[in-house]
Amino acid sequence: MLHAAKPTPFSAARIQETVREILAAGTLPPIVQAGHPVLRQRAALYDGQLETVELDALIALMRAVMHDAPGVGLAAPQLGISLQLAVLEDQYDVDAETSAVRSRSPLEFFAILNPSYAPLGTATAEFYEGCLSLSGLQAVVSRHESVRLDFTDPHGTARQREFSGWQARIVQHETDHLHGILYIDRAELRSLSNNAEYAARWAHPDIGLARQELGFLPDKPQTS
Repeated sequence: MLHAAKPTPFSAARIQETVREILAAGTLPPIVQAGHPVLRQRAALYDGQLETVELDALIALMRAVMHDAPGVGLAAPQLGISLQLAVLEDQYDVDAETSAVRSRSPLEFFAILNPSYAPLGTATAEFYEGCLSLSGLQAVVSRHESVRLDFTDPHGTARQREFSGWQARIVQHETDHLHGILYIDRAELRSLSNNAEYAARWAHPDIGLARQELGFLPDKPQTS
């Protein structure tokens, strides 16, 4: 059972000050790592704490940090900003087998404010997943196969979109960040691997071999 995160103590003034300091630095900021309290807080809802030009600049900076990492998503708390804002984009080339098994297709760049998701149906999918705030580690996470995402876009318009496959995984991962949830909270911890072991042993389109060898997600017993 997941622990409910406490609301961030960040005031609107502190959020604005933090953003302005990061933008004024003129360099790509470091990505906050697990153990920092900002990753375990429920981020503040965006309600106009930033000027439009500041919000646009922050989104552009977050996209640059995401590309530099590289990753397919980045949430504002990962830069030390406790605000419900995330950017998402998946343009990585993967082989045809992996793409098919993982239902992975390109995701065009977009930014989300104040997101929440709900499952569409009961189907789940289990794959290895990593996080830029847990550098060097990956673990298997069960996620909803399809979700509906409700969010506000940077122009202030309420949106609703549906996602499935790997896109749904990215959406869930980034939205979780804004509620103080890291993927390890949902992970099969027996699957936890560092990147070198993952690359050497478990970097297959599915998790079958890792599941067998590491002893997680065992087969359900047959019932008569």
